[in-house]
Amino acid sequence: MTVKISGAQSAHILLVEDDPDDVKFIKRAFAKVWVDYELHVASDGEQALAMLRRSDGYEDEPKPDLILLDLNMPKMNGFEVLDSLKSDSELCQIPVVVLTTSNDREAMAKAYQLHANSFISKPVTSEELNRMVEMVAQYWFNTVGMDADAQ
Repeated sequence: MTVKISGAQSAHILLVEDDPDDVKFIKRAFAKVWVDYELHVASDGEQALAMLRRSDGYEDEPKPDLILLDLNMPKMNGFEVLDSLKSDSELCQIPVVVLTTSNDREAMAKAYQLHANSFISKPVTSEELNRMVEMVAQYWFNTVGMDADAQ
């Protein structure tokens, strides 16, 4: 199934992920199940914040409609990124889906305390990953009705 976003021209999604294989698999899953999106990738937390704040060479980077955030990264981990993001009045309204290999209850609780909007354990198989991407797209852009053009 391919997801068509209701009422939006195109969505910008920021994937914050340091594992090149995970990036490749997630990109492939998006290509299979979703239309009308642009996936931007930051390989660590510092790069993600530069992209979000449109600084350090990222001045033309679009503001994402949704952020997919890994927790275990070099330089700045996902918790630090989440804390920084949700403390910033310009960025705090962007929904953040924590997408991580961890299914630790303490990590989940900490992510929600830092105002993550969702916490999803990374699927193991490509079929599960495709389904997860489809569910994220359906939920954030159709069920919730978040219009990518409104931001």
